[in-house]
Amino acid sequence: MIFENESAQVRIDLDHGARVASLRVEGLELLVTESADPLGWGAYPMAPWTGRLRQGRFEYQAQSFQLPLSLPPHAIHGTVHDQRWEEDGTHGARCELDGPWPFKGEVRQEFRLEEDALCLRLEVHARDEPFPAAAGWHPWFTRQLERGEPAQFLFSPGSMCARDEEGISTGEEVEVPEGPWDDCFVGVQSAPTLIWPGALRLRLLSEVSHWVVYSEPDHAICIEPMTGPPNALNLEPTEVRPGQPLVADLRIQWEAVAGLQA
Repeated sequence: MIFENESAQVRIDLDHGARVASLRVEGLELLVTESADPLGWGAYPMAPWTGRLRQGRFEYQAQSFQLPLSLPPHAIHGTVHDQRWEEDGTHGARCELDGPWPFKGEVRQEFRLEEDALCLRLEVHARDEPFPAAAGWHPWFTRQLERGEPAQFLFSPGSMCARDEEGISTGEEVEVPEGPWDDCFVGVQSAPTLIWPGALRLRLLSEVSHWVVYSEPDHAICIEPMTGPPNALNLEPTEVRPGQPLVADLRIQWEAVAGLQA
């Protein structure tokens, strides 16, 4: 699927999780577009959970469930990012929730390209019975565009979700330390922003409750809006019911800049 206008071109790869495989603005590629690691490129949807799920286990309605350990010793980023999706109309795609996920349902994603923004909508639907879920996106933004200076990151969270010795969120909140980070944040006070001086300013706008920032790599930075923290199925899941989906929206908005001006 390809969407384009005068300023941008977006390519959606249905074979690899309906991810945004390419986002070019004013001729500049903003994403990491390839990697041997399926978790390491593009901007892919995460559902029916986000981040690491401790040891791939969760409990729901007095039952215990075990999922495959996709990043041993944990399960990570849901089940739909590496599945084949089907087109759903001219602006959407859908994917069945089956296989390792113990509940029947589907995930839908909608894409809308505006003059200065890419708008994404993610929905997790239950079919026959309720289940716990979390959802979000995992974009890999490149630090260096084909022109301009390396990316600068503007971010103002209220607090950070504590992690234990396994690197898993505990549900507690702590003060925000200096980066680099591979952490989840809450109370974000303004839209997370990337600025490539001399090229573009990019703002991520969403009403989700949690943001993960992975700023450790030298080549990229990940800014991940999510409806709950990592390990949410054991901490803060949203219950999805038939006819009552979990919905998340993200607006990726850009403008040209001549220098580093917030």
